[in-house]
Amino acid sequence: MNKKVVAVIFGGCSPEYPVSLMSSFSIINAINRDKYDVILIGITKQGLWFRFNGAAQAILEDKWQDDDALLTRAFISPERGGGLLEVKNDITTSIAVDVVFPVLHGRFGEDGTIQGLCELSGIPLVGAGAAASALCMDKDRAHKLVSFAGISVPKSVCFEYVPSDDEVISAVSELALPMFVKPVKAGSSFGITKVHSLDCLTAAVREAFSFDDAVIIEEGIDGIETGCAVVGNHELTVGRVDEIELSDGFFTYEEKYTLKTSEIHMPARIDAALESRLQEAAKIIYKTLGCRGYCRVDIFLTKDKQIVFNEANTIPGFTAKSRFPKMMKGIGIEYPELVDMLIDLSLEIRN
Repeated sequence: MNKKVVAVIFGGCSPEYPVSLMSSFSIINAINRDKYDVILIGITKQGLWFRFNGAAQAILEDKWQDDDALLTRAFISPERGGGLLEVKNDITTSIAVDVVFPVLHGRFGEDGTIQGLCELSGIPLVGAGAAASALCMDKDRAHKLVSFAGISVPKSVCFEYVPSDDEVISAVSELALPMFVKPVKAGSSFGITKVHSLDCLTAAVREAFSFDDAVIIEEGIDGIETGCAVVGNHELTVGRVDEIELSDGFFTYEEKYTLKTSEIHMPARIDAALESRLQEAAKIIYKTLGCRGYCRVDIFLTKDKQIVFNEANTIPGFTAKSRFPKMMKGIGIEYPELVDMLIDLSLEIRN
């Protein structure tokens, strides 16, 4: 039986480039080579595309670009059925690809850009399509849509231009401190500031604008942050709910990948009835935002047990120790089985 070809795309010109390398390394090693041939496509921080013909360890160590003999220029053709175009000695060869597995966190990877390219080419891809990816990346619009589905969201204001200091102070007059200032379209907590005083607000807004062209200011939610892994296209499978325990502040980039002062509880320290409520809310959010394949839905749980939507991550961190795989392991789905399941789900969708 002919094996299907899976192209794993890693790297990317995003601040989350290092996270992509870690996730990609784990996924590449977990793909069932009895079922699939794997092509590795790396995107540099500058946005150059290469086929990488070396070992996955070099990706983890960010040494995949070091040996030119292991690299050839390659990119997905936007033409229908064009597949992967590899350029060697000025000769361009088309290689058929059955599935693209994008492991690109953040901008230019999780925001619908690579997904749109795959949809143009007609290649099935693992995870959400272009529209849902773009929507989930946009915290402001995702919140608005989810609120229409009857799920609470934080009170917020959004700026799609750089406002004056007076405009900022006026806009947040009905929001309570503390507030979170965030780039609208960024991940891994880049550019986020927790503000306890209005004196610090405008500086936080300027910091957020250095990461994106739009900024959202949210009223802080007094409670805990939980996450829920959702897998599927039509029939959904939901993992156990986890809980982030913070000693102070918020879940920064450093805390997410070092856990120096915070802890992840999986499963969350809540009763079965409350976990079921969170899982059902996660499914509603997933469907409302048009997700498919997989997504991690992050939800605040207030002290009086109210559910408040935070964000949806269409390409969450995906090492074997990351939150998403651990939540799925909580219902008995081991990491290699999960990767296999996601590839199978992508083949159900024809672009």
